[in-house]
Amino acid sequence: MLAVLRPGDGHPAASLVLVATDFQGRPLLLVSALALHSAALDADRRCSLLVSRPGKGDPLAHPRLTVFATASVVAADDPERPGLRDRFLARHPKAALYADFADFRMIRLEPETASLNGGFARAFALERGDLVDTPAPELAATAMRARDHMNDDHRDAIDTLAASAGLSEDGWRIATMDRFGFEVVRGDRLARMEFGLDAAAHGYRDAFVSLVRSQAD
Repeated sequence: MLAVLRPGDGHPAASLVLVATDFQGRPLLLVSALALHSAALDADRRCSLLVSRPGKGDPLAHPRLTVFATASVVAADDPERPGLRDRFLARHPKAALYADFADFRMIRLEPETASLNGGFARAFALERGDLVDTPAPELAATAMRARDHMNDDHRDAIDTLAASAGLSEDGWRIATMDRFGFEVVRGDRLARMEFGLDAAAHGYRDAFVSLVRSQAD
């Protein structure tokens, strides 16, 4: 849920949005320039993004995070945009139907602080450093190659890792990767898995080998 200030009267306005992240963990949105929240961010770039983890029972018993951020539009000719588009569509493939429409644009949120509520009496104040990884441009390009290699040549290993995390059935694929882990997707299901090693220090091969071995032990 994206919260903005409505142009003209400054009234708070909230909209449901699809969210992905860039390699550093900054939220990415794909929105129409015709939407109210898009016009609102043109007028005032301040916003907040609420994400939550669904579950059974009382919704307030499950974790949710509010990120306070500043929005910026990723220009159509920005050299980063193809990679950001790839990450967004890997997480939300159905968005390919409209991702290249003339009125749609990609917006990146720069987190400043956040409020994490893990359930009753479990509230935490977070800083930017808790939310955003340090830049690693060369590793970001390597991550895309490593993802494609895993999806093309090591699908059995991906399924094994997914099964070790309690994810049923085969056919999982890696959607996105960063220095600390990756997301796997199967149909409408998405899950996050963490490396035991920092890929920036050890490389993706060692990070995956270590993870597979740890699950086999």
